[in-house]
Amino acid sequence: MPPIIKVIIPAFNEEDSIAHVIKEIPATVSEVIVVSNNSTDNTESVAKNAGATVLQETRKGYGYACLKGMDYIASCDSKPDIIVFLDGDYSDYPAELTKIVAPILDQDIDMVIGARVKRLRESGSMTFPQIFGNWLATSLMKLFFNAKFTDLGPFRAIKYNKLLSLEMVDKTYGWTVEMQLKVLKKRYSYTEVPVHYKKRIGVSKVSGTIKGAIFAGVKILSWIFKYSFS
Repeated sequence: MPPIIKVIIPAFNEEDSIAHVIKEIPATVSEVIVVSNNSTDNTESVAKNAGATVLQETRKGYGYACLKGMDYIASCDSKPDIIVFLDGDYSDYPAELTKIVAPILDQDIDMVIGARVKRLRESGSMTFPQIFGNWLATSLMKLFFNAKFTDLGPFRAIKYNKLLSLEMVDKTYGWTVEMQLKVLKKRYSYTEVPVHYKKRIGVSKVSGTIKGAIFAGVKILSWIFKYSFS
């Protein structure tokens, strides 16, 4: 039997990009779940027309949206083998989902991060705060945990049972680093695969503002130091 793969896409005001993202997700995915994070535009109707299951999460925060998607999956009769997280801004290449799940299917790896390596990034697709923040966070994880991560990329895949065991709690910007830290703590297997990355459609809600970048940085560092000294 082929594996059951479901995709969770947190989305806040992504009406111009969300249909492109959904359309390019490989047909091997059994369900695409778009979680509208208090969107005020037509994100929900566009996503629904593109064939996605659309949920609403009025509490703002990336983690809130991801947790909403997980709650929905838990309520379904059929449970997936793999969960893929993907942004709704069309900065990733959804067709590369096949590359990201391959180590799980072929090598029994628990989690895979899509690493936005420089040679595959469109110029200007990542801001300086993003690049520096990724370098700092992954360097600290290497220092404290001997980790081999090079990115906190949001395009990622994880076995569903492993995801549940992580007992994710972060409601905002710390979601990605929390997942990686808990994978390290539990000694789950992980790897990275290089992925292409392009300029997003629209303005980033995190790196596009000074407040967002600072808040994200504080959340990421707080998770790292919490786990480093616990």
